[in-house]
Amino acid sequence: MNGKKFNDVYYPYDDWRMPLAYRIESLLKVIQYVYYPILAIVGVPVNIITIVTLTSRNCGLSKCVTRYLVAMSVGDLLVIIFDLILRHIPIVYWEHFYFLQSFPVCNIHAVLLYAATDCSVWFTVTFTFDRFVAICCSKLRSKYCTEKSAAVVLGTMTVLSCLKNIIWYFMLLNTYRLQNLPWFCHFTSDAIDSLAWGTIEFLHYILTPCAPFVLILLLNALTVRHILVSSRARRRLRAHRSGEKPRDPELESRRKSIIFLFVISANFIILWSTFMVYSVWNRMYDLGLNFRLDFYVMELGFMLQLTSCCTNTAIYAVTQTQFRQQLKNLLKYPLTAIFQLNTA
Repeated sequence: MNGKKFNDVYYPYDDWRMPLAYRIESLLKVIQYVYYPILAIVGVPVNIITIVTLTSRNCGLSKCVTRYLVAMSVGDLLVIIFDLILRHIPIVYWEHFYFLQSFPVCNIHAVLLYAATDCSVWFTVTFTFDRFVAICCSKLRSKYCTEKSAAVVLGTMTVLSCLKNIIWYFMLLNTYRLQNLPWFCHFTSDAIDSLAWGTIEFLHYILTPCAPFVLILLLNALTVRHILVSSRARRRLRAHRSGEKPRDPELESRRKSIIFLFVISANFIILWSTFMVYSVWNRMYDLGLNFRLDFYVMELGFMLQLTSCCTNTAIYAVTQTQFRQQLKNLLKYPLTAIFQLNTA
């Protein structure tokens, strides 16, 4: 029988006698054994460097935008810590973390994890809405798109995310399962089969990430429509006045802003879509839907969702010239300081 053995568990991903879904799931588990530690090693410093770069250096962004980007990086960092490092890696390397079952803190961990996830997702929504207002609502722009408003919005989202997820402290037990299931804490059979549990779980997935999906798509559609209409009108006006098509800095600025916004939004939608589909479909199956998605879809969804927490830095570096330059300066600073000490 072909396959791999990790953690004393045999993964027959290359055994053609096994069902395809089981072989895919086994292969994903082998990949996770290597991928998750690498993702943690990369994700933590990348987000820390992003936070330091945005807060301590001039990246050519407004203070309002900087607040949103810093908040998104902080949210991603917390997800990496609470979800990737403290949840998924112990599950993959369960024989090394079996001692966690003696720590009665799983329900507290769940509250922190789901609150951090909600913050990470909804910070992306609030940033999208801020850019929608800045581009499409000229009368509201000066009042809403400010550093103070950003702080209030982000603070409100943080409080609401924490309050929303306190319910898991009471719904889940305090012991770990060390299994890669939607709920990594133990729970009572009465709770999982109850109408209250089903309702709360369904609302949990509707609010994160289904509602953010809809809001981001709607806001981006409205933003594109506004830009297309205003850009056509502006080009006609400038052509009528000058008789030619001169370079328009305003249109170029709008184009760069919308590319930046769309790349962030697309990154969220693409990497979260698998997890969202599985989560909602799985709950619908429990409510009576006849067809259930294979378990490997959830495994893949977890991997893509966690990857999304490490990609924003690359997006900033690709789309923002000044951020890229400041990032290079920050990375070169330790070497420059060492060189100066050696030559002093």
